[in-house]
Amino acid sequence: MALINTTRTILAGLLLMFIVQGCERSVDGLEEPGFTENPDVFIDGFSSGLEYYPFEGSRLDAFSVDNDNTYDNSNLAMRFDVPNVGDPLGTYAGAIFRDENGGRDLTSYNALTFYAKGTIAGTINEIGFGQDFLGNEYAVTLNNLKLTTNWEKYVIPIPNASVLTSSQGLFWYAEGPEDGDGYSFWVDELKYENLSGLAQPRPAINNGNDETQTSFIGSSIQLPGLTFTINQANGVDVTVGAAPAYFTFSSSEPGVATVNENGLVSVVGEGTTEITATLNGVEANGSLTIESIGNFTPAPTPSESPDDVISIFSDAYDNVPVDFYNGFYAPFQTTTSNDFTVNGNSVLNYENFNFVGIEFNQNVPTIDGSNMTNLSVDIYLPNAVPPGSAFAVNLRDYGADDSFGGGDDSTARINITPGTNPALVSGQWINIDLDISGMTNRSNLGQIVFDDDQGKALDGATIYVDNIYLYNE
Repeated sequence: MALINTTRTILAGLLLMFIVQGCERSVDGLEEPGFTENPDVFIDGFSSGLEYYPFEGSRLDAFSVDNDNTYDNSNLAMRFDVPNVGDPLGTYAGAIFRDENGGRDLTSYNALTFYAKGTIAGTINEIGFGQDFLGNEYAVTLNNLKLTTNWEKYVIPIPNASVLTSSQGLFWYAEGPEDGDGYSFWVDELKYENLSGLAQPRPAINNGNDETQTSFIGSSIQLPGLTFTINQANGVDVTVGAAPAYFTFSSSEPGVATVNENGLVSVVGEGTTEITATLNGVEANGSLTIESIGNFTPAPTPSESPDDVISIFSDAYDNVPVDFYNGFYAPFQTTTSNDFTVNGNSVLNYENFNFVGIEFNQNVPTIDGSNMTNLSVDIYLPNAVPPGSAFAVNLRDYGADDSFGGGDDSTARINITPGTNPALVSGQWINIDLDISGMTNRSNLGQIVFDDDQGKALDGATIYVDNIYLYNE
């Protein structure tokens, strides 16, 4: 009996080996199965494999399926409920819809289309496809989609469908309250299509502008304003933001600067080069000319102990959250930002200067600087300083009422004018130290403003800024 069992075991093993080896030989040289070309995302319900993933901070129950408000009497539609300002369950509505079956082949289509309407004529901040939480390599964004209270068809063009061989991020959106109030909107018949009548493709970098930027060896610049515009059959243009992966970038002088597939420009030498791009063989409007003037001298590294510092902008410390480093207060402000990073050191670059504000009071907490005595700022003027130039640093506390101009604000200000110490000179870092110990309140700090002390001589200047921090002397 033992011999029979042993023989059976050996025969079974040989049979299994034969089957496994046979299976291995049977798939040798065969192509892997392709991805589905199913164009449907939501047609009377989720298409196969589609899953819902809310963004962080979104109200989790913002999305639901509705059978009362549908397009053309379909069975179901997607419903999105945008919360009111101050809703404790979420400040906005936003999510991605991802294919969990491995992705889809969308190379046969040229647009994502859908019908939508709202309870009000709201404006969806961002909507598109390609966000997948897996790198968002082929993300496309349509900004400020205007809804009506009636069903309308909308088109989001695909910049270059040939690269979408296995797309998982099939749809995404992000929308906040309208004038503080929430509302609802619906989306139906959400699918990919190959539309006739889409013509005149116009990709762009730098929002279609030809710009020149002074830079330094070791600096890196992310190409901005990557867009794609198409003309629809009704004659109306639609423009979307397109991820760098849709473009092919080039540098006229790689010895001066290179540009990678993510649109990141790296300055490697001295001289001038032009960065351009194409999309699916079409030359993109706009360019970036880099004028590299050699090596960059960084600002001195601060010496204060991190325990005695609240940092607003510095690579030497951990920075507190900031709403923005340039609020651009239209229509009076002319200052623009062209920030850069050199050898890992980030620098604020203010151009066309007249004044600029840094704020930390809207979507982030104000700063409790009760134990701080000074505000330190380093500035650098790369060009000649005109006679009579002045530069001022202002710090504002919003007071107990937590509002600008509420009657209990506190401010501190220092003016750097001709004859003061430090002096405004070009080609070197200048440290400005503002004593804030005399401020009535320092527990609700919310704003820093740089201006030219109304002297106007610095109007239009370029100013580099680094190491903005509060410290306890």
